Amino acid sequence: MKVCVTAAGTDWSAAAQPNFGRAPYFLFIETGSETIDAVTNRPGAHGAGVQAAQVMSERGAKAVITGAVGPNAYQGLAAAGIDVYVGATGTVREAYDAYCAGTLRQANAPTGRPHGGGRR
Repeated sequence: MKVCVTAAGTDWSAAAQPNFGRAPYFLFIETGSETIDAVTNRPGAHGAGVQAAQVMSERGAKAVITGAVGPNAYQGLAAAGIDVYVGATGTVREAYDAYCAGTLRQANAPTGRPHGGGRR
């Protein structure tokens, strides 16, 4: 299964990013082999969350691990059948391990503000 962690860099030691649509990188991880495919996120001025949700769908992610997700992004992810796990902190490895351990919260609604990507 393929999951995606929002990240500041391209490997396991990169910081997990709290902001889904504006994360610098998306790290797509195959859960069986734990191989990483790092994709640079190039958000536009508007609609970053929607664009990011489309990338998740196109790349075959079944789950997203992030800090928070706004309403438009959440709607796109839900429509694509992609599970959203929020509250990720630390490194990509720590966020992924928390997902595998079942300690991240699965979001059933947006957790960030519109056009804010969770910025407070």
